[in-house]
Amino acid sequence: MLAIGKELTTEQRLNKCTVDIMGNPKYIALAGIMMIGEKRICETTPTAYTNGRDEVYGRVFADQLNDAEFRFLILHECYHKLYRHLITWQHLWKENPQLANMAMDFVINLKIVDDNKDGFATMTGALTVGCYDEKYRGMDTAQVFNALKQDPPKGKGNSGAGAPGSGDGTQGNSSPQPFDEHDFEGAQELSVADQQELARDIDEAIRQGALIAGKMGSGGDRGLQELLQPQVDWREVMRDFITTTCTGNDYSTWRRPNRRFMSSGVYLPSGISERVDELVIATDMSGSIGDREVSVALTEIKSIADTVHPEAVRLLYWDTRVCQDEKYDMHELDTMIQSTRPKGGGGTSVECVPAYMTDKHITPQAVIVITDGYLGGSWGQWSCPVLWVIIDNKNAKPDCGITVHVKSGDM
Repeated sequence: MLAIGKELTTEQRLNKCTVDIMGNPKYIALAGIMMIGEKRICETTPTAYTNGRDEVYGRVFADQLNDAEFRFLILHECYHKLYRHLITWQHLWKENPQLANMAMDFVINLKIVDDNKDGFATMTGALTVGCYDEKYRGMDTAQVFNALKQDPPKGKGNSGAGAPGSGDGTQGNSSPQPFDEHDFEGAQELSVADQQELARDIDEAIRQGALIAGKMGSGGDRGLQELLQPQVDWREVMRDFITTTCTGNDYSTWRRPNRRFMSSGVYLPSGISERVDELVIATDMSGSIGDREVSVALTEIKSIADTVHPEAVRLLYWDTRVCQDEKYDMHELDTMIQSTRPKGGGGTSVECVPAYMTDKHITPQAVIVITDGYLGGSWGQWSCPVLWVIIDNKNAKPDCGITVHVKSGDM
């Protein structure tokens, strides 16, 4: 029990602010997430950090914060855990640690500020150095990361964006920086068993939190509903699409009867094939899809091709026109990923792909289109089966073919 009239220790304030958050109706859905892992105060930690499970707060830094600011910091670390940032965005961190850290924080801080107009948790005091900018509203971490690469944050003394409410009518300080650290190394050091247990704990906490919030009528955290949506494995969808569409009837076999006629009591041989015609991969090169996503998709396609043995794989890189046409015969697929030379940039008009194929008399057995789905025209007119691999745009809904939505962070 706390002694009345005595100043609380940093550890006691950490516990108090955590309990404050868990007792707030708008954060009741996060209670399970907040109980995952260990929370501790450290003498040598400059600010705060999480490895995706445990949270560490620097004593000197925490002592600078009032309760509303401390609650903001605790919520910030909680959201890193909730969204599995230290696992999901490992590839961004390996590419550019600073921009990856900033991108994650811009997304989280916008959300916490939006949810706390009542002053329960505030991005003030020592937290005003943090990353906050309205221009990133509606973006996920990967999109903010790409935006930061295109327009890097300005240095100290230049115009920039930081925490809201600086008092001069601007968005904040001139040189935004993450006010916490991100322990990606610590996340990597978790054993496979620990990572699997953590994933199960987070999933269960999300489900229980949403259930409790629903029963209490608080609505809880809106982002939990999206996290509860089942995630489709895009690799499995792609594999099923290729293996089911890329079949032929070179000869027949009685070993596997044709199922279409079995219900009528008629047993006929099924058609099987040892030969698959050309497969076309049409990749959007308008600039919104990174080289990594293209490389991952091609690696998976090459793996599938090793199973179905197409006569050829043709890569078409496009923006408003087909900018590069590369054809690889089966014996050349081993070098496809290393030798391909993507070209393009500018607008996005997928209509150019089927038009190009018609003009060049390209008649593939199937087409896989990789795009973000932000098109300048229609979805095009296709004369063969099409699989749309839509990256980071769940609102894109092609009017033909099969669609699988993919988050770049899952690739």
